[in-house]
Amino acid sequence: MRLSISFLVLLLNGALLAGCGLSQEKPDPTKDWSPQRIYSEAKSEIASGNNDKGIKLLETLQARYPYGRFAQQAQLDEAYAYYKADEIPQALAAADRFIKLHPNHPNVDYAFYLKGLCNFRDDLGPLGIFSTDDLAERDPKAAKDSFDTFRELATRYPDSRYAPDSIKRMNYLVNALATHEVKVADYYYRRGAYVAAANRAQEALNTYPQAPALEEALSIMVKSYQAMGLKDLAADANKVLQKNFPQSKFLGGKS
Repeated sequence: MRLSISFLVLLLNGALLAGCGLSQEKPDPTKDWSPQRIYSEAKSEIASGNNDKGIKLLETLQARYPYGRFAQQAQLDEAYAYYKADEIPQALAAADRFIKLHPNHPNVDYAFYLKGLCNFRDDLGPLGIFSTDDLAERDPKAAKDSFDTFRELATRYPDSRYAPDSIKRMNYLVNALATHEVKVADYYYRRGAYVAAANRAQEALNTYPQAPALEEALSIMVKSYQAMGLKDLAADANKVLQKNFPQSKFLGGKS
């Protein structure tokens, strides 16, 4: 009887082991793939819109072949795949990681460019900072970060193929950021916070001296100083407005 029970236990253990074997995950089809094949398949998946599959393959490539040239390119393509999938924080992290690990890589300028694009389109693009009436509560940090990144690219890599577009985006961002500052100044002015309005308009003048929005910034300074009874300061601001914008509709601070 004891022999029968022992034999039964052995059979049960064998069945359990066989069951465990059946429940194991399927073999990895990429197990014997070369780094070039993994990279090619990842690129194909991303091009077809299968970003998740593409990213997983790029991660597999980096884990399996961390020191090859394909792994370096995989890091850059991973950042692009995240960007394409609108996963902006992951894209930024991947771009930053590439810049940190490969500061002398021949394509590092693209990492800067991609990073600038991520911040440029954050919050529905730079114009997204004007999407609410409560402008004083808005933070244009993404637009500022984008400007700083494009500026670094254009400064460090002036011959980069991405430099001309970066400069165009910088010009757009300067105007957008200056307009934001002026809108905030106007927000304060309309609510009777004249000191805050004048200070914010002055900040726009100091930070973005060439932006078109400075015409309105000067007018807000004139009106704010007038409202506070600071006639001399109002007159000085009006002179600057007249000198720089002689045809301005804001002359005299009455518009």
